[in-house]
Amino acid sequence: MIKVGEHITLDFLGVKKDYPSDFYEKIFYKISKKANVELLKISSHTFEPQGFTSVALLAESHMSFHTFPERGVVSFDFFTCGKISPRVALNILKKEINHTRIVVNNFDRSSIALKDDIYSTQGQKKYYVVNDILEKLVSKVGQKLEILNIEEFGNALFIDDELQVAEKDEKLYSSTFVKSGTDICKRKGTAAVIGGGDGGVVRECLQNNFNFVDWFELDPQVVELSYKHLPKITSRIKKSNKVKTYWGDAFKSIKSIENSKYDNIFVDLNDDQYCIDLAKRNIKDLKRILKKGGAITAQVGCQDKKPKQVKNWTKVLKSSFGNINLSEIFIPSFDCRWNFISSSNK
Repeated sequence: MIKVGEHITLDFLGVKKDYPSDFYEKIFYKISKKANVELLKISSHTFEPQGFTSVALLAESHMSFHTFPERGVVSFDFFTCGKISPRVALNILKKEINHTRIVVNNFDRSSIALKDDIYSTQGQKKYYVVNDILEKLVSKVGQKLEILNIEEFGNALFIDDELQVAEKDEKLYSSTFVKSGTDICKRKGTAAVIGGGDGGVVRECLQNNFNFVDWFELDPQVVELSYKHLPKITSRIKKSNKVKTYWGDAFKSIKSIENSKYDNIFVDLNDDQYCIDLAKRNIKDLKRILKKGGAITAQVGCQDKKPKQVKNWTKVLKSSFGNINLSEIFIPSFDCRWNFISSSNK
């Protein structure tokens, strides 16, 4: 980590007094002395009909005040690369500004970034700590692809800002996925993997000694990035002659597959409604290429976070096959229990 400084923001709420400009300038000098920073210049501006902004240029960075009298708010920020923490400003300002509440945000300015967990809510924000951005692009099929090195979980693939797989716990996801199918159909002849561009499910099929794996993947660039940055997941696939890859729309590709070819089908698509509808429209073809007694397994997301989508996946498989089996595993990088649904082609 490269640390460039510390930053504090203080928002004083319930401020009833509209302090004059020289009041804030005097405070700049008090804070500068306490923090042992060199104040170089102050620039201020008063707005009409109300409001005031003042910025103090420091040899070690800056301080600023922004006032919003109509809202009873005074906002202060202090960024410094000095040796003394900018939090020293808090005790000074608490005494100087008459207020009802203070909102304090204190953070390091460094090479470490934060990546939003898209399943955060307004009341509970969660982030991944990003040590490095290894690759970032929009693929030719229009997906936003990122390979990030995240604290605790290593290299990780994000597609359209959603975490797909992380090095540290990928095997929990992929092994549970494949086991869910092989628990129902123990034959290890031929498997089909629909989606799963990171390669984890394909690797697990090889690990489980399937004779052959057909891999249907839309986006070659997802696979390329996984080969490059997630070698622990993909290295076995590159060395294998048991995998045949079909590029493009999987459901168009499977129309040319002969009847009753696969012992297991693993549907590793997004768990959103679009993919549920896509699977529903093509369920007859999926059933057609699955052997009698074979198993089809789909990753369906998290019941706690997406109960409606798990329910809709359940309806699709149960209506076509008449039976389902639900499996789940806690995935630390997802911060939840993840679900897989399997059905037998009886």
